Amino acid sequence: MKAPLTLAQVIASLPEEERFILTLHYLRSMPPAEIAELLSVPVRAVDVVIASGKARLHAFLGL
Repeated sequence: MKAPLTLAQVIASLPEEERFILTLHYLRSMPPAEIAELLSVPVRAVDVVIASGKARLHAFLGL
């Protein structure tokens, strides 16, 4: 039986761009518009990455 993954392992398993955006948003408190400007992508793209990353983390935590 496999040991359960830690939150750090789940975050580390995310694609690099998703991990970077989530770090900026949740740990650096950057709003999506600022992240989008930094990465030269549409705000909607950042919103989608944040939503999907949040869903993965919620699933991991059983929320």
